[in-house]
Amino acid sequence: MVTSAPAECRVTTYAQQVLDGAIPAGRLVRLACERHLRDLETGHQRGLWFDNEAATRAIAFFGFLRHSKGEWAGRAFELSPWQEFVVGSVFGWKREDGTRRFRTAYNEVPRKNGKSTLSAGVGLYLAFFDNEPGAEVYAAATKRDQARIVWDEARRMVEATPQLRSRISVLTANLHSLATHSKFEPLGADADTLDGLNIHGAIVDELHAHRTRAIVDVLETATGSRRQPLIWYITTAGYDRTSVCWEHHDYSVKVLEGAIEDDRWFAYIATIDPGDDWRDPSAWAKANPNLGVSVKFDDLETKAARAEQVPGQQNAFRRLHLNEWTEQADRWLDMDVWDAGAVPVDPEALRGRPCFAGLDLSSTTDLTAFVAVFPDDDGGYDVLCRFWCPAEGIRERARRDRVPYDVWAEQGYLTPTEGNVVDYDHIREEIREFAETYQVVEIPYDRWNATQLVTQLMSDGARMVPFGQGFASMAAPTAELERLIRGGKLRHGGHPILRWMASNVAVEQDPAGNLKPSKRRSTERIDGIVALIMAIGRAMVHQVPGDEELPSVW
Repeated sequence: MVTSAPAECRVTTYAQQVLDGAIPAGRLVRLACERHLRDLETGHQRGLWFDNEAATRAIAFFGFLRHSKGEWAGRAFELSPWQEFVVGSVFGWKREDGTRRFRTAYNEVPRKNGKSTLSAGVGLYLAFFDNEPGAEVYAAATKRDQARIVWDEARRMVEATPQLRSRISVLTANLHSLATHSKFEPLGADADTLDGLNIHGAIVDELHAHRTRAIVDVLETATGSRRQPLIWYITTAGYDRTSVCWEHHDYSVKVLEGAIEDDRWFAYIATIDPGDDWRDPSAWAKANPNLGVSVKFDDLETKAARAEQVPGQQNAFRRLHLNEWTEQADRWLDMDVWDAGAVPVDPEALRGRPCFAGLDLSSTTDLTAFVAVFPDDDGGYDVLCRFWCPAEGIRERARRDRVPYDVWAEQGYLTPTEGNVVDYDHIREEIREFAETYQVVEIPYDRWNATQLVTQLMSDGARMVPFGQGFASMAAPTAELERLIRGGKLRHGGHPILRWMASNVAVEQDPAGNLKPSKRRSTERIDGIVALIMAIGRAMVHQVPGDEELPSVW
């Protein structure tokens, strides 16, 4: 048993060079290196030891493989230092009984850093060189065609490498060895059946693309009968913070920071640090450990310059090339700037001030939003919100959609109405109560989604104003909302549902450069922001000063 690594250990050499500053790295990579060095000193107390011979053997295996595409086609696969650290860590660390320590490996790096090629080699090693008789290894994805990206790379490696061709047979969607009864296959969630799997290894490429937990849950529950199974995740950062990828990212960060102690979980996350300027080339190497090899500096330089000129491309650059988790795919609102408006709003102090309340009516089973804006004398607004949804099945919907509707309801931010559809009578009564408390001037609503509720509110005396959803109606208040947010003139109290919706907003642009929110392109619901924009739109028409006496709706 080895409790410390010898001087020639490539894993330890990389860790020391990172911590010495010889290799540029962000905070999370430094934490991964610190963890390795710390465990060399104290891991034996938990029954852990580092087998440098096993690490070296796994690293050396890649030298037998041949690249099949691009400028390296036909050349031996020489691992970069960061890849040696990852491979050597995963296959070198052992438990007291000699089996592998890590059962999950989460690797998050930007595009073009050799993720898929590395994963293909790991899959081959697990299937045919890991001393596991009858090994079942899968390249897994939401679709089998996606899973074949890594698997096809592994197939090409076998076909290009004489030492592998003599041991591994190639079929249409199967690599196998008759000598060990082992196989490596692509596996998609769209397979006819996922029952009966006995997984020794699974390679999950681009975890951020998984919209549900379906395939991940199958993989994680199909390894129970193996001695030392490994699920290998490799991905670029995503933008959906309710996804299974974010769960893995967040858990990995907590493991690296020491908030969670999990000796079965390996994590390597290459990204720039908070406070780094994404436009600064000196920060790019932190996120791109293959910079200068498979990642070209001039390519990053070109894309960064384009992202600086076209704000809509900024999030894509930061997520795909700097590995930052962004709020969405198509950027509109900066959530740090949005959060600056989370100052407390006193509902009692708003009594007697004119307000405009946007109403975004949902389908019968979704959220309905009512957002009121109260203009002040300085050109700013205070915001009050109301949201409703059906009470029946709210916990199931929360689990299915990975959105905490039930928690928001318990905290009073969301009102569930009885039954399995939205109770418009209940909403009507709450709006009437709101109008009795506050001076509601107008209620704009989407004229293409009018329901009986609009007619009823009009019969109650409400001044209901239909509000178009095209550029003609939405562009000016959309621009005004952005100006208010950036200028610190919108005080929304940090309402969590409105914040969630703000983070979901994607926008469309017309040939004249006007913007409006797009429900079609947005990642999740944005009804509250649409209601907010409509309310601001009517306030702009009236340009109401804070002390002007205007009639209430009722």
